[in-house]
Amino acid sequence: MGEGSEVAAYFDLDGTLLNASSEKTLTGVLAKRRPWRIPHATVAWVLGATFGLLTGKAPYDALRNRGHLSLASWRILEQYSDEIATSMLKAKISQGAWDRLEWHRNQDHRLVLVTATVAPMAEAMARVLGMDAVYGCGPETRSGWLSGSERGWSVPRRKGKVPVVEKDAEINRHDLSKCYGYGNTLADSWFMRICGHAIAVNPEGPLQKFAEEQEWEIVHWPS
Repeated sequence: MGEGSEVAAYFDLDGTLLNASSEKTLTGVLAKRRPWRIPHATVAWVLGATFGLLTGKAPYDALRNRGHLSLASWRILEQYSDEIATSMLKAKISQGAWDRLEWHRNQDHRLVLVTATVAPMAEAMARVLGMDAVYGCGPETRSGWLSGSERGWSVPRRKGKVPVVEKDAEINRHDLSKCYGYGNTLADSWFMRICGHAIAVNPEGPLQKFAEEQEWEIVHWPS
């Protein structure tokens, strides 16, 4: 096995490779084209957040429930995601991100997207970016309509990204001490710290401080 084949570069999406929120963009388009969903989605999100907080979820997770996507079909999300990724979001990928992806390809590194974005949107962005693999939020089998619940889903968010990265590395026989982890928030630091090369991209304040303490590389990719 060559040096490159032992190495993967694991990337967060929103705020890291993409100077936008992919799921918020998807939600906005969904609301614009189907305005009847707005009151329902608002109520569903509020109820989901309240229930999450009352049942002991961390505020970070409770506020990121999928109530805003309830009563949308997986088919429609896939259709809209493909359209949005190419027509709206591709232009919001910084040149620095493109350059870094190309650098990894030239090193024969495997490119992996690990994001809390809903799976159809994550997969559409992975195709635009030319990633080798993608892990987004969603169930193994996607059919019918979303309820707003994440029960039964894979949810690579905060600490949830760690087992996803570990399993991917094990299956593909990567040496995590040689791998790269890219993120922009403190929530990403959980998977970044298990990679030998952690790179904070346009880091928010808490990650900036943590990265400096850990002596991680910090890069700024202008939009």
